[in-house]
Amino acid sequence: MEQRKTFKFASFNLLNFASPPYAFYQPEETYNDTQWATKTQFITGLIQHIDPTVIVFQEVFAPDVLASICEDLGLKYFATVDSPKPDAVYPNVLFNPVVAIASKVPFKQCKPLEPCHELLEYLNNLANFKFNRTPIKCTFDLEGFGLLTIYAVHFKSQRVHSMAQLLGDPDQEDPFLVMLNQTVGTMQSQISRSLEASIVYYDALKTQREKSSATLVMGDFNAHITSPALSFMTEQFPVVSESSQLGTVGLFESFAISDNQPELGVKPPTHYFHGEGNVLDYILASKEFSPRDPNTRVNSLTYHNYASHLDPKRDEEDIRYSDHAAIAIEITI
Repeated sequence: MEQRKTFKFASFNLLNFASPPYAFYQPEETYNDTQWATKTQFITGLIQHIDPTVIVFQEVFAPDVLASICEDLGLKYFATVDSPKPDAVYPNVLFNPVVAIASKVPFKQCKPLEPCHELLEYLNNLANFKFNRTPIKCTFDLEGFGLLTIYAVHFKSQRVHSMAQLLGDPDQEDPFLVMLNQTVGTMQSQISRSLEASIVYYDALKTQREKSSATLVMGDFNAHITSPALSFMTEQFPVVSESSQLGTVGLFESFAISDNQPELGVKPPTHYFHGEGNVLDYILASKEFSPRDPNTRVNSLTYHNYASHLDPKRDEEDIRYSDHAAIAIEITI
């Protein structure tokens, strides 16, 4: 009798993972020794508890430190494809955190996702496009499963860049500026997030078709998957009872087809803002992960949400931990 294998794929936003003496965004935004020790112990313990085969991270300012933690936990294959940027005046202040990926199994290939030139032209963004955080495209050949492509993403946040420069730098409390930021600025943020998602989605489907590769898109999406900016990624690939209706390419929200979805009911929040729970972190999967598909080797898929460190009543971030839950899917083949 063939022995069953288990693989676990996880995503975790670390919240400003910047090792002292480096600061994140502002000179005063740094960790003291006690805070940093608590944070690294928390991250180490949670990764150990998850015990992932592959895990992706967001908000990484200190990739070398994270790589060392992962190696100690058996995740000896580690990669980033970009670097945080130091401030021109204060070089110990870092901007542009990166995404990272760590694995117990070797990469076949790991590289930055390059936007398709023709797609950008089609979307009228040929000259100006740049990812807010460059996604990682990583391929594996998993024993007993086959070819797998993982995209590690962190889409544009909901934070709006001030439109003050359009008005000659007026008072930030100017009602006109406030209204512009809440409307046009918010729309611009949604457009940016949707464009990033479109490029990842296009590449994922293209890779599925050309390489016959199973696919996972994992990370912090910074919006609900049903939002106008992101809904296209799954709405054309619904969960159905007859797996023959599943196309040869497409993505579905893995929670919706997990074995424990009926038990959990509603998908647990992965982030809280002013006491309100939101689902911002996702693992989108191709049909090869569906236990309902007759051609898959997957017997079961279980969704995990690791949120014991989150306090819905907390209004401010506790930098010693994270403001996001870690999430994972576990498959048995």
